[in-house]
Amino acid sequence: MDKLRLRFEKTGRAVYISHLDLMHTMQRAFSRAGYRLKYSEGFNPHPNISAPLPLSVGTASICDVLDFKLTEDVDLNELPARLTAAMPEGIVIKECYEPERKATELKYLEVEGRYEYDERPLQDMASALRDFYAADEIVITRKTKRGEGESDIRPAIRSIDISAGAEHVTVRAVISAQEPTLNPDLLVAALRQKAPEIAPDFVQFTRLETYCNNMEIFR
Repeated sequence: MDKLRLRFEKTGRAVYISHLDLMHTMQRAFSRAGYRLKYSEGFNPHPNISAPLPLSVGTASICDVLDFKLTEDVDLNELPARLTAAMPEGIVIKECYEPERKATELKYLEVEGRYEYDERPLQDMASALRDFYAADEIVITRKTKRGEGESDIRPAIRSIDISAGAEHVTVRAVISAQEPTLNPDLLVAALRQKAPEIAPDFVQFTRLETYCNNMEIFR
């Protein structure tokens, strides 16, 4: 058996585990569950385990994926429960299977943002948000490897839907995951730069699904 892939949830208090700590957590969980990860060869061997799209701290996910290799064949139906039992609260393994797609084929993310406002009317905020995100371009200043630069994030938003509830505004969007990569946090950063009067007082994003270029679910 070659490469395997997990789909897992990272919610609750686990959203505050950084990507590096998550990788260490996963490695320890495999060990505690009785699974031996395969290591690379060379002078500095490391476990064959990787996450195609690392999560930002504070972002939840119900569809994250992790690729790995084991030293021996295992029961893929049994693995999720055994591995979940070795995980901290908030990390739940949903599936384990042989990958159907390469990580480079992951193109879009479906995300949901919970925009909370302390005092401003939610219906008014939802209406203003629709107008803002419907603009032909949304140029913001963002950090790059070469420093700061301007970038138009609008082409990286495939679709966006906004609705006002009783306690918060829900922003549900399909955004580009790779080439270009759009971190959902930039949806709020754009508001703070361009329209601070409608920027939320608190926001949390959750990844809902991952897609290939043709909008088939990435597996």
